[in-house]
Amino acid sequence: TVLGIETSCDDTGVAVVRSDGEILGEAIASQAELHEAWGGVVPGIARDAHRDALGGAVELALRRAGLSSAAEVDAVAVTVGPGLEICLRVGCEEAVRLATAHGKAFVAVHHLEAHVLMARLACHPPPPFPFLTLLTSGGHCQLLLTRGIGDHQVIGSTLDDALGEAYDKVARLLELPVGGGGGPALESLAREGDPSATPLPVPMRNKPSFDFSLKTAVRLAVERASEEERASPAFRAGVAASFQNAALRHLEMRLTRARDSLGCAPDTLVLSGGVAANAELRRRTPSPRDDGAPWRMVVPPPRLCTDNGVMVAWAAAERLKLGLTDAPDV
Repeated sequence: TVLGIETSCDDTGVAVVRSDGEILGEAIASQAELHEAWGGVVPGIARDAHRDALGGAVELALRRAGLSSAAEVDAVAVTVGPGLEICLRVGCEEAVRLATAHGKAFVAVHHLEAHVLMARLACHPPPPFPFLTLLTSGGHCQLLLTRGIGDHQVIGSTLDDALGEAYDKVARLLELPVGGGGGPALESLAREGDPSATPLPVPMRNKPSFDFSLKTAVRLAVERASEEERASPAFRAGVAASFQNAALRHLEMRLTRARDSLGCAPDTLVLSGGVAANAELRRRTPSPRDDGAPWRMVVPPPRLCTDNGVMVAWAAAERLKLGLTDAPDV
């Protein structure tokens, strides 16, 4: 069993997971309400909230797993990056303390690999290597050829804003609540709108960025609208739906290009990361393969797409099966 700790951004996540993938216990403390008034995550506030919540979250996850202390697990794992450095430090210090105090194996987990590997816990049968991964989180948007544990080839990556950040910025333009991330609020509003209401360009077809044309076009559309229009729920919903349609069309094209560049793509596509919880993204991805055979699309349930302790514990379990551990000195 592995105790996993996640504090890379604004969610304090802890979980106890067995090597066979059974989730024995988990706890998560969200900071969405703390950051809402600031329009985004404030690192100092996030760090302090992690400090306040982490001890209780560890105790709760262990109790739900039927354990009395970390002495009863086999290993302790923690996200070491990427993320907000002062937030990561909170989790790392606690994980090192627990591993050292109880003489447990220690595993340092890469945040993005943890998102990628969630599909191998949450989906049955688990996707075999290799598989194609579309990793879409707040700060990252990458297409990966995942060959194995620690073996991920980047075959496409955004140069500027990732999809999650683009969602956040457009949500702010539309004055939606973004304390816990603008993606869910914008997706919800987009369901009420017409995706053809506001003509928007699909981002530059030869440049893997969400920034150059799409968000500028959204901003101009909002600025051109009268004050009365901007206050209209129908206008705001139309902008949200139009943005989402153009952004996901861009993703579809990039996925097709990536597949073509590989020549012979794996038959499995994994959607991972926080934005993979977006229902419209799930519905529209992927495009059919050139040979007419559909991809097997593997997507963890929405609650396991966002940051959580389960993904950290499971990524560590996968590494432990290969005999991979780290010195507790991060």
